[in-house]
Amino acid sequence: MPTAPAVAALAHSTRAWLRTFVPLPVSANRTERIKSCIGALLGLFLTEWISHQTLGGFNPWFVAPMGASAVLLFAVPSSPLAQPWSIIGGNLFAALVGVACARWIPDQGLAAATAVAIAIALMFQFRCVHPPSGAVAITAVFGGPAVSALGFGFVAVPVLFNSMLLLLMALAFNNLSQRRYPHRPPEPPVQHHTADAPPGQRVGFTRADLHDALQARGEFLDIEEDDLEAILVAAQLRAYRRHFGNVLVSEIMSRDVVTVNPSQPATEASHLLTRHRIKALPVVDEQRKLLGIITQSDFFAAQRDTGARRLAGTVRDLMTRAVVTARAEQPMVELAQAFSDGGLHHAPVVDDHHRVVGMVTQSDLVAALLKDGVMSATA
Repeated sequence: MPTAPAVAALAHSTRAWLRTFVPLPVSANRTERIKSCIGALLGLFLTEWISHQTLGGFNPWFVAPMGASAVLLFAVPSSPLAQPWSIIGGNLFAALVGVACARWIPDQGLAAATAVAIAIALMFQFRCVHPPSGAVAITAVFGGPAVSALGFGFVAVPVLFNSMLLLLMALAFNNLSQRRYPHRPPEPPVQHHTADAPPGQRVGFTRADLHDALQARGEFLDIEEDDLEAILVAAQLRAYRRHFGNVLVSEIMSRDVVTVNPSQPATEASHLLTRHRIKALPVVDEQRKLLGIITQSDFFAAQRDTGARRLAGTVRDLMTRAVVTARAEQPMVELAQAFSDGGLHHAPVVDDHHRVVGMVTQSDLVAALLKDGVMSATA
């Protein structure tokens, strides 16, 4: 007879196992949830209406697979399962296989199971896994006389026809609601056209490490490698911010900033850069409001393109007007990634009126990190 401790241990393990049946809370915020509901409502209604008008009321495939596709396209548009090729390719292969199995396998149960199994294999092979496509394959088998009469025409109408309609609705709605769809990976960091990885990828885990870990795991995960990498990097930055978050830009910035105005001769700006041994000058008006920035790179580009002639002009002719700025009250770590992988070398610090109050450079950032590391080591 089991002892009391054994019974308690069994009960504990059973409760722990049952808890795994409940997924983690959905991380989507209220706005995203509302967008998902509205998108599915509009997408399905308009798709069904257009399909009804076009097909004259005959649409045996619409209900179940389209509803499942709508959940993916409007509720989780960043999922690999919801991308345009996923719905088009997945439904195409599922419909083809479903019709073929319905014709050549007499037993409907075996035909449906075989169709779904082969469709999954093809979807993996051609990178278009789309779960609702399983319902398409089954519908091709169990759709009844109307579907059987269509034969392979069922693949084009209504399957691909409805798939394209719903996809067009998803493209329109998701982009109008400022979602990134089709889901594209984030822009890569600034590269210098060499074999070296960006600075931020030379310490800690790399993209290759992440890929190898996923390959070793062997499972299909419903997230792009690019998105997973971005999440992990964001988590690293949060941890970094927790460690260095008490250091503000105002503590590391230069306050006695050398500036120029746009009407000054370009040669004067060049002399200032050389005299002060700096690489950038904020361009300001009479109230010190930031108008742009002029850097050593601007002079190099001007000399390469037009020779000395253009250097006879003014700062306005050479300056860059789009400037990445910082705020004095901003945590220093918020600039770390921009300086590391974004190609940023200097950032003017501005106040609420966009007046220049300081300057932060890569040297300032390195010095602050070095000082903090030395203090941490001696504490």
